[in-house]
Amino acid sequence: MKHFFPPMIVLLLISCGVQKEEKSISTLSTFTDTTSYALGADLGVNLKQQGVELDYDKFMAGLTDGYTTSETMLDKAERRDAMRSLQKWIRDKSQKDAEENLILADDFLAKNKTNDSDVKETPTGLQYKVIQEGEGESPMADDRVKVHYTGRLMDGTVFDSSVEQGEPAEFGLRQVIKGWTEGLQLMKVGSKFEFFIHPKLGYGARPKPPIPGNSLLIFEVELLGIVSK
Repeated sequence: MKHFFPPMIVLLLISCGVQKEEKSISTLSTFTDTTSYALGADLGVNLKQQGVELDYDKFMAGLTDGYTTSETMLDKAERRDAMRSLQKWIRDKSQKDAEENLILADDFLAKNKTNDSDVKETPTGLQYKVIQEGEGESPMADDRVKVHYTGRLMDGTVFDSSVEQGEPAEFGLRQVIKGWTEGLQLMKVGSKFEFFIHPKLGYGARPKPPIPGNSLLIFEVELLGIVSK
C-alpha cells in the first residue's frame, strides 16, 4: 500500500488554496530532472491526500528563499511554530474524519446486508458476496496464497488493484488485514468474492493514505491458488 511522505517534507507549508499556472514538462533526462520531479510529485500527492490546501506562489517563494538564500520571511522559531500548527490541523482533521467514517461504515453495513440478499455476514461482522464459486481447496490461516484483487472505498475510489498493476499478489494470510485473513479462508481456489470490511477488520482509525481513517473497505478478490502450506 501507499505510505506517508517523510514528515519533515510533508510539513513544509501552511494551507490557503490557490490556482496555479500549469507548466508542461515533456522529458526527464537527467538524475536531477527525475529526482526533482519525483520529490515534487510525491509531495503534491501526499498533501492532497491529507487535505492540505496549497498557496502555490507562497510555497514556491518559501522554497526558493530557503534553497537559494539564507533570508526567509519567517525565522526558524516562526517556521517551527507554523509546522506545529499544521501538524495539529492534520491530526484534528484526521480524528474528525475517522469519527465520521466510522458512522458511515456502520450505516453502510447495516443497510448492505438488508438490501442485498446475496450478502452474507460472519460472526465477526465481515460481509461477503460470492461472485463465482471455485472448486479447489480452501486456504488455512498459515497458508500463502496468490490472488487478484481490486480495493475501493465507499465512494468508488480505487485505492489499490493487482488487476490494474497486471500482476497477481502473493502473501501469507497472517500478513494481511483481519478481514482478508478470515475472508480468504471462506474461499476455494477459483472463487471470486466481494468483501465488505468494517474498519475494525481493516486498517482501523489510523489513516493509511490514500485510505482515510476508519474507512469501510470493499474488495473484489479472486483466489488464484495456494502457493504453499
